[in-house]
Amino acid sequence: MSHPLLTAPIGRSLLRLAGPTTALMVVQIFVAAIDIYYIGRLGTDALAAIALVVPFQALMLNLANGGMGGAVASALARALGAGRLDDARGLVLHALILATAFALGFTALAWTVGPWLFGLMGGAGSALQRAASYSHVWFSGAVLSWVSAFLGALLRGGGDAATPGRYGLVASLIYVLLAGFLALGVGPWPGLGLIGLAIASIVVTGAMVFVLARALWCGRLGFTPAIAGVRLQRRLFVEILRVGVLGSFTTLLANVTAMVMTGLVGRFGVAALAGYGIGVRLEYMVAPIAFGIGTGLTTLVGVAAGAGAWRRAVKVAWVGGLVSFATIGLIGWAVALAAESWSLLFTADVAVVAASVSYITHVAPFYCLFGLGLTLYFAGQGAGRMAVPTMGSVARMAVTTFGGWFAVDKMGLGLEGVFVAIAMGMAAYGCLIAGSLLIMPWRAKPLPQAGERTHAKD
Repeated sequence: MSHPLLTAPIGRSLLRLAGPTTALMVVQIFVAAIDIYYIGRLGTDALAAIALVVPFQALMLNLANGGMGGAVASALARALGAGRLDDARGLVLHALILATAFALGFTALAWTVGPWLFGLMGGAGSALQRAASYSHVWFSGAVLSWVSAFLGALLRGGGDAATPGRYGLVASLIYVLLAGFLALGVGPWPGLGLIGLAIASIVVTGAMVFVLARALWCGRLGFTPAIAGVRLQRRLFVEILRVGVLGSFTTLLANVTAMVMTGLVGRFGVAALAGYGIGVRLEYMVAPIAFGIGTGLTTLVGVAAGAGAWRRAVKVAWVGGLVSFATIGLIGWAVALAAESWSLLFTADVAVVAASVSYITHVAPFYCLFGLGLTLYFAGQGAGRMAVPTMGSVARMAVTTFGGWFAVDKMGLGLEGVFVAIAMGMAAYGCLIAGSLLIMPWRAKPLPQAGERTHAKD
């Protein structure tokens, strides 16, 4: 029996799968903006501290929700598309084991080499101390973050985006209230500062794990997962990791690039670092829109790929990619045209505002290409074809890091040169991934010739 997503209208299916996640991502954009507001109330050192930690947070969350989480959703979607129900059941336990292993690794790294890396990126004094303290607490909840991400990915891979979207919306609203209380305090109590934001995140994520796990074991996947009695199979780990490793590598490249550029910006002082922190948060705020659309593509493309319907898989990818291009491009241009007003929402420091405006006006107009490439990256996960997205990330890193170094050390262009390099890296990323799919659309891998099959049997 064919999967219903193979014959359902693409637009309606994409809206059903991507709509709840995208809506949640839009809500989280506002949550991120409120987060910046809270941090701005804590002072310039707090803004600089968060600018140091954000690349590492983004690395882990992008791996959990995107690089590896997308691979989990893709593996489940392909299994269901091919009618392999036993494999689908087994993938749940395998995914949770991987989530725990990756989380423990991140916690260990944050507690050991994190402060050294913050210093390497230009952190010093109070900003460095606050970054280290916040990081230690926030990463102590890494297991909850990874398990929550994988549980949500399993639901989306099974065609249920509404449940994680609905729970995520409630969690976001609770986080805003709890984070404000714990960070800024109330009445005579001064609050816990940045540590309060980290504690709020851990509490809310723990609640998400509980409700998502309950949804899975109540049959929201169309079957009831099992833990006891499930035999671990190397094949199912490979099913996740063969997509997840390349996806994670591209995520790692993106975040290493962000760290290198943060280090370059840090050479221009704390005000430049704080302004860059405000500006780059806009990128982290629009990326979730591509994530929301992309997760819908992962499921739709994955089901089509599992059933061998490659023409439909390519069509689905282009529909989602162009929607992302238009939506994120509109946001990028709108903020670029009001860059100073946007920056003044978070700080009144003239030097910080100037750095933030410079970043936004140079980089935000290119968000459309960044969104297109990122959305097609998720489509590539669904198809199990990650070579080109990986090449796109390598190109982005090369253009951005080499361009930034050349602009600062060889051309003497200063902070603006760094931002131009970031913009050119985004353009290279989007154009390479989209151009490749346009010229060489996905097709089924050729089957062995009859003689080769006979020889193999002999």
